[in-house]
Amino acid sequence: MRNEEVIRGLGITDVEFQREAEQQLKIIEARRKLWVAGRTRAPVKDKTVIIVDDGIATGATIRASLHALKKQGPKRTVVATPVAPPDTVESLRQEADDVICLQAPEYFGAIGFFYLNFSQVSDAEVTSILERMSTEGVSEQRG
Repeated sequence: MRNEEVIRGLGITDVEFQREAEQQLKIIEARRKLWVAGRTRAPVKDKTVIIVDDGIATGATIRASLHALKKQGPKRTVVATPVAPPDTVESLRQEADDVICLQAPEYFGAIGFFYLNFSQVSDAEVTSILERMSTEGVSEQRG
């Protein structure tokens, strides 16, 4: 999904946008393959799906997630985040069935302002967590 206001504000041409979009899609696909690694997706059709984000600035990532999820037919979509600007929260209320945001300060700045440590999570950490959760989920279902 394109955010035309941001694209215009940064002076990005259509060619530059397309080139960057293609690059980012390659990165996303590589990470998807790494993180999914043969695990089946949890079915979302007719389920309540909760999308959790550590902080939302513009909402572009959440909107893309909602757009992709809605194609899979969830019963409800809920967005949950500790912090986001008020205007972003309000605009997301138009797209999700519910938005839970603990803090929506008028002066937002950046997500990192609201954390003592806002370091990135590595691909290895994500893979490890997903593997652990997959294994724990299997043992819980069997037991």
